[in-house]
Amino acid sequence: FPADFQWATSSESFKVEGGWAEGGKGETIWDRFGHKGLAFANQTADLACDSFHKVDYDVYLLRGLNVNTYQFSISWARIFPSGHRNSQSEQGALYYDKLINALIESGVQPVVTLYHWDLPQALQDYGGWTNTSIVEAFKDYADFCFSRFGDRVKTWNTFSSPWVVSHAGYGTGEHPPGVKDYVVASYQVRVTHNIIKSHTEAWHVYNDKHRTKQGGKVGIALNSDWAEPRNVSRPEDMAAADRYLQFMLGWFAHPIFVDGDYPATLKTQVEEKRKECPHSEPARLPAFTPEEKKRILGAADFFGLNHYTSRLVNSSDGGCTPGPQGVGDFQAHVDPSWSSTASDWIYSAPWGLRRLLKYISTEYLKGTKVPIYITGNGMPTEHSGDPFNDTSRILYMESYMNEALKAMHLDGVNVQRFTVQSLMDGFEGPQGYSQQFGLHHVDFDLPDRPRTPKQSAYFYSQIIEKNGFASKKQMFNSPEGQNVRSNRFSPMSPSTVPSQASNTGGCTACCKHPTACKTQILLDSISKNACCREMYTIVRSLLLFRCFQITLYHWDLPQALQNTKGWENETIIDKFRDYADLIFSRLGHKVKFWITINEPYNIANVGHGYGAAAPGMTPHTYNVCLWLRLRNWYEVNVFPAQLNKRAAHRNL
Repeated sequence: FPADFQWATSSESFKVEGGWAEGGKGETIWDRFGHKGLAFANQTADLACDSFHKVDYDVYLLRGLNVNTYQFSISWARIFPSGHRNSQSEQGALYYDKLINALIESGVQPVVTLYHWDLPQALQDYGGWTNTSIVEAFKDYADFCFSRFGDRVKTWNTFSSPWVVSHAGYGTGEHPPGVKDYVVASYQVRVTHNIIKSHTEAWHVYNDKHRTKQGGKVGIALNSDWAEPRNVSRPEDMAAADRYLQFMLGWFAHPIFVDGDYPATLKTQVEEKRKECPHSEPARLPAFTPEEKKRILGAADFFGLNHYTSRLVNSSDGGCTPGPQGVGDFQAHVDPSWSSTASDWIYSAPWGLRRLLKYISTEYLKGTKVPIYITGNGMPTEHSGDPFNDTSRILYMESYMNEALKAMHLDGVNVQRFTVQSLMDGFEGPQGYSQQFGLHHVDFDLPDRPRTPKQSAYFYSQIIEKNGFASKKQMFNSPEGQNVRSNRFSPMSPSTVPSQASNTGGCTACCKHPTACKTQILLDSISKNACCREMYTIVRSLLLFRCFQITLYHWDLPQALQNTKGWENETIIDKFRDYADLIFSRLGHKVKFWITINEPYNIANVGHGYGAAAPGMTPHTYNVCLWLRLRNWYEVNVFPAQLNKRAAHRNL
């Protein structure tokens, strides 16, 4: 990929933040949806991944992935609880300030989506996206966000997957606000109309007030399948596939990127159906005024694309059947050979991405320099079973990235970003937590919501590190063993060693806080040993995660030192000091977080008091406690200059 290619992952506010009523946040339509018991197993997004309280944790994971870009959405109701500026919550704004600042400090570019489906309930009470007053409300909300965060945020999506908002929220009713209007679709066409105008006004307020000073970009992230004619030799199927794309993608893209108005194919098809079905005629598409068309056309600095799957499309006589297929006179299918996922609508057909990118480039961007950002691509796995061995996701990611690369190199498509959805598992709307899109597994059964990288996280970090494709061996094998499951690093959580971890000569390489191999490095007091090469192999693997924490001592004292009374002998202070000095000198340029001693209470009391752990001594607690304290004092105070020079942090 190009040297300046943007590798990203993403999250959405209501799926991960939690804190649903904290910091002055107002209720959203997804809060109401969950509290009505409409999601899988009556699950809610009240706590979700608790990202509202875990900014540092999440940014830590991003550093581990090596991504240079992170796309997240702002919750409108966290900024404006009532949807309007007069209800502004400073606590909500400060949360996003903290997240943005942490990203920038870590070298990660923030990309902000202003709206990803979580409308303030207060606005929904007045009709939400069906009420024309929402255009001005969204413009004001966008203006505030540009003013508050635009000095640091240089890329903005006004909306993400707006077709889903209108189709699932006001057509099928599967999403909140749950309006089922599939027959006439009067709500759906009004919602789409107001979203396009809202996007346009947000773009213009940035262009008029903020662009000169901030120098950023504003666009929209549109979702679309690729529609492949079921029989390419039949003109009817070719036309049906085009109608499929116009009903999903063109409805939004054509006004913004072509001529300021809805595509002629869409308008003609709707009018013909109105004549054919007088008793159940679909709603007529609202008209834009000439002034509105001029304002809409060109209101985007990039083309954002969310793409997950494809369909085989054939022509059919839809009659007066409600819904896009009936009105559009087409039928959509999947090929039985396509790999399925945990979602009943996402099937892996990666070749469709390349064709869709080329279609967008010629249909909407021809003759322009507008780039395409892939703002969302991913697939879910089931919540049951082993969540870490997500090889199906790795194959999906590899295949879709490869098709994007083909589009760039073979078709000349200007793709500048690839966003893997998502950073972590989250609340997936009606599916609750039953479908998992994350590169990191989140344990929703535990209140602190620990995150653990999956195989796909390891794979993605390698892709980014090489800015392209690794070999199959590198994809699925870690340097210290044949099973990538040995590399389940979960920062900031208690240290555990999976039972299936491969043996690495005594080094706890798969610990969630890796422990330096003291026994190998200092097998005979402080004498360096050739076995230390094993540790560096592990560290090279760990460095894929970019930022991690090493524990110098986790209970595994060299027996050679124990033979001279170990922690009871005050000479251990100097020996440990030299050991620490060696580790800091060799690894301090890469490792910035250190724990000197893990659980010294257990070392002193369990190992030297109760005798229940090695070395099984009783009762020698006092001296051991004293030397442990002195040892830590040496590390923190004797070497401050050396450690500070390396910008290292240490704690007990």
